[in-house]
Amino acid sequence: MSSIQNTGSLDGQESASDLTVEHSLSGKVPKVSESTENMSKRGAAQQVIFQYFNQLTEGCGNESCTNENCASSRTFRFKESDNNTLALEAITLSKAKATLCERRPRKISRLPTEQENGTLDTSVLVASKELGMRTKSKMLSPTASSSVDVGSSQSPHGSNSEIKEPNYLTEERLSAVIHDCQASNEWLKLIHLIGSVFNNPESIIMSFRKSYPVSSPPKVNLVSPDDSSSPPISQPGIESPTVPTVSSIKDPDLTVDLPALRRAFKLLMDVPDQPYQGALINALTALSQTLEYETKYNKVLERQTDYINVFIVVMEIPMLHFPEYLETAFPGINKVIGLLPVSAQARLARIWSTFDQSRLKDMVQSLQQLITVKVINYEGRWSANFRPSDDSAITSATRVLKILYYASMLGGHMDSTELVEEERRLNDSESLLELMQGAFGYEPKESSPVKEDPLGKEVGVQVINCREPLIPYEDFINEPLNDNLDIGVDYTNHRLEPENKFSFVPYCFILTTASKHTSMYYDNRIRMLHERRTAFVQTLVHGGPPNPFLRVRVRRDHIIDDALVNLEMIAMENPSDLRKQLFVEFDGEQGLDEGGVSKEFFQLIVEELFNPDIGMFTYNEQSHHFWFNSLSFENDAQFTLIGILLGLAIYNSCILDIHFPMVVYRKLMGKKGTFRDLYDVDPTLFASLKEMLEYKLEDFEEVFDQTFRIGYSDVFGNNHTYDLKENGESTMVSQENKQEFVDLYADYLLNKSIDQQFRAFKRGFLMVTSESPLKQLFRPEEIEMLVCGSQIFDFHALEEATEYDGGFTDDSATIRNFWTVVHAMSEEDKKKLLQFTTGTDRVPVGGLSKLKMIIARNGPDSDRLPTSHTCFNVLLLPEYPTVEKLQDRLLKAINYSKGFGML
Repeated sequence: MSSIQNTGSLDGQESASDLTVEHSLSGKVPKVSESTENMSKRGAAQQVIFQYFNQLTEGCGNESCTNENCASSRTFRFKESDNNTLALEAITLSKAKATLCERRPRKISRLPTEQENGTLDTSVLVASKELGMRTKSKMLSPTASSSVDVGSSQSPHGSNSEIKEPNYLTEERLSAVIHDCQASNEWLKLIHLIGSVFNNPESIIMSFRKSYPVSSPPKVNLVSPDDSSSPPISQPGIESPTVPTVSSIKDPDLTVDLPALRRAFKLLMDVPDQPYQGALINALTALSQTLEYETKYNKVLERQTDYINVFIVVMEIPMLHFPEYLETAFPGINKVIGLLPVSAQARLARIWSTFDQSRLKDMVQSLQQLITVKVINYEGRWSANFRPSDDSAITSATRVLKILYYASMLGGHMDSTELVEEERRLNDSESLLELMQGAFGYEPKESSPVKEDPLGKEVGVQVINCREPLIPYEDFINEPLNDNLDIGVDYTNHRLEPENKFSFVPYCFILTTASKHTSMYYDNRIRMLHERRTAFVQTLVHGGPPNPFLRVRVRRDHIIDDALVNLEMIAMENPSDLRKQLFVEFDGEQGLDEGGVSKEFFQLIVEELFNPDIGMFTYNEQSHHFWFNSLSFENDAQFTLIGILLGLAIYNSCILDIHFPMVVYRKLMGKKGTFRDLYDVDPTLFASLKEMLEYKLEDFEEVFDQTFRIGYSDVFGNNHTYDLKENGESTMVSQENKQEFVDLYADYLLNKSIDQQFRAFKRGFLMVTSESPLKQLFRPEEIEMLVCGSQIFDFHALEEATEYDGGFTDDSATIRNFWTVVHAMSEEDKKKLLQFTTGTDRVPVGGLSKLKMIIARNGPDSDRLPTSHTCFNVLLLPEYPTVEKLQDRLLKAINYSKGFGML
């Protein structure tokens, strides 16, 4: 027999004696409103007591048992005791830690039984006991105050005189029960059926199976997998052919008849007033305790492949997001799924990946609703002693969301296996050591390998390889949760106590880009402090002046040359200095860099480097993106400098006005450019090649007249040609090889033609970010946001987030006039205001609501222009009396300001 347990019986069937002992133990009927935490504390003790109780009532199945506390023993000392007495004795034995027998596949009745007229043989008697079918069972009603009696009377000897079939569900059986209940206007039969099936893992496993016609219930052989020689157990009244045992079904795929299951749940949803809800909630609550025990201690998933059906069926219940289920039932099921071994979670992900988009989205939304409800219910009560990461319902739902996250990617549009394998080979050969070797004399130290997510590794999926998931990535983000998270504490838990405390960092799909950016900010600051301490130690050991910062001194009119020389010298002498905090000085200016000077430095140098006249990049008027010039005359050091600047900007939380296509960020993360990426680089060429792919007529060669030799022009108008394959000039593109032509064309433009320039660019980028969690936390589109900032200029959000100082309040006349002027500005002037106040015209990650701007009173009315502290986002504003004067002074300040000075 399989070792499935529930809170009613180890046999998987709940009976009157089971409920009697349960009620005796708890002293009351379990209520849905009890917290999952309290039930979990009782669960472990109850499981042990139930084992003793079943040993007293059912025995261990060993005919030679000598334990006097076991019903299988000939010396059993409680032969004449009733179930209530045995229940009390089970508690006593549990406290005394008495001997607990090992259960055998087959059990012998504790009292002898007589065959009736020779028609009921021993195997049937064993089957009746095997299935745990005593004569009377009770199931709680929705109110938990009444019960239903089913079964037959008990013989004087206490044995069964009638065999009752196991509880299971099929679409037809459920439909028939509902029809009968509707006809009699009495729902107790349905309540009992729902409660007994969903209380028992074995019953759920045998429900809605593909392996037998849903119109015919199966014969069930619940013998142990090790006892394969035992014949199937026959059951009177069941005419369907024998099917394999639950444990022996080896189908690695889904064995649940999902269409029938969903139709059945639709029937339940249509029942008036849904009177079965209470029984279902109680059953699921008890089921979750059973599942937790079985998966944690009995490792049942390793022995029963179809045990996964329990989770598939339960997660299909359409009422899980109802408020009544969010208290205990749904969180309890999520907890068990979150505790499953990685291999089982991966199997769930593979199964769920085959679901249609709408069903997967419903599951995600149910989990998000659970998290949101829990977060909002505790809003105002979150504290240093109780955070969202301490709530088991939130953390369990997050773990299940992770499985759905991988299922969404697995079922979406993934890069081909061939492409992923090719990229892996290229990345292995293009290691950081080889990239850096010879660059500025850099010899990097070996870094620890990146920790791969265990579930992703088991499933064989990486986020970067999924082009389009079934469910948009944004649907997995929970805004209320992010609003109530202390990212600093969460990151600390991740770094210092990952085994003892839950952290959302490994579940970054649920975090906003702003939250992940804050997490990376803390990681970068820790590295900066480490480099600073290292610098002080080296000063003490070797002498010389301390150098705790990455100091870059430049002249405004020679900013490219000065920056290149500075950074080249640093990279040659000690590349790890690039991971120190950046400190920029402009020659002849007194500005102290607390962030604002660095912002202007990045803006000025980007304007110079991306100037089309320099020729390092080409600009596409349609896509408004820059692309590497494959025929640039600049040396590799210039491209390395841009890579370093891009890395420094991310490392120091500065936003750049850089317009790269998305494929650049994908390539930085180890991907190759493909035809799908060509649109952002050259929309016209992409459209032409797409038209070629879609053309299906036989006159293809006459229409396109294209060979495998391509031509292009450089920035000076000179024409060049390139053969995409050997003998390209003489090889015509046809219907048969047009896909090859398109792939080779895209590969040349996006990879081969710019290989030298991009390798230098990537080399500089990795100098700064090689040890950063950038790749683990962010997708390419999020990295673009880190570099370029948000594209939404919501100045109303900025107004709500702005603070006031020096005597100003949000009700001050000058402040009201200020926002009147700002909201009437053109978008160009608004960008200039941001530039004047913060040092950059870019919107930070998360939007302008994340920009903590301060407007401070700078004396009474005067003719002075407004000034600012860009390092601290402070705008100093005299108390101008009229809107006209404020507008005049403010526009002059933002249009004619340049440089830094000491105020």
